[in-house]
Amino acid sequence: MQHPPSPRPKVVVVMPAYNAARTLVRTYREIPPAVVDHVILVDDVSRDDTVAVAELLALQVVVHRQNLGYGGNQKTCYDTALAEGAEVVVMLHPDYQYDATRIPDLIAPILAGRADMMLGSRFLGDPLAGGMPRWKFLANRFLTKLENRVFGLELSEYHSGYRAYSRRLLQAIDYHTNSNDFVFDQELVSQVVLAGFRISEIPVPTRYFTEASSVNFRRSVIYGLSTLRTLLRHRRLARSGERPAGEAPRAGARQS
Repeated sequence: MQHPPSPRPKVVVVMPAYNAARTLVRTYREIPPAVVDHVILVDDVSRDDTVAVAELLALQVVVHRQNLGYGGNQKTCYDTALAEGAEVVVMLHPDYQYDATRIPDLIAPILAGRADMMLGSRFLGDPLAGGMPRWKFLANRFLTKLENRVFGLELSEYHSGYRAYSRRLLQAIDYHTNSNDFVFDQELVSQVVLAGFRISEIPVPTRYFTEASSVNFRRSVIYGLSTLRTLLRHRRLARSGERPAGEAPRAGARQS
């Protein structure tokens, strides 16, 4: 007697949005419906028509009552995705900087049980050819080199806004304790490494253009300094043997 095939894990895309009305439609149209079951947009009090455009696209829309920042937006994204039963959560910026057609490749290692967190890396290609400013290129290279040394990994980039997580990871990591600012991403990576989860990456093309959101130089400096503080804290925790709440460390927590 044949048994019916097991339903595939539910894949949810979350979009932390702020003033993304001009790029949201293009971003959404590239999301492959064959592998993505649901799309959630969390609006951080945009001053344009982001919410109206998202509603026209029939997305699930969550609107903050006040601006909570990039990290605060992600917290709502992941809370909402988990509540919707997501087994895999893809974080995709709605500014069209990242190629959503790569989602199947991004989530494949998680679905296969080879990774718990995936990064879409622009540095496995040529980010300068894609329009990345040279000062951002150099800053990214510098911070990534330091992070590889502190985290004990060999990734090409940690500063991508294109990521995927397993449900188990998001339930084990207390991401609510992280900053509401841009450094949220690096604090989460630190938690993931300390908890022993596996991180890997795939190449994605770089897109820089006028409508795409971009952090200015001043905010980038603040972000860089905050990342350095995160690395110092990570080193202290690693040396003391402390671990974040959640799943105990497992062997082989390195890039697959």
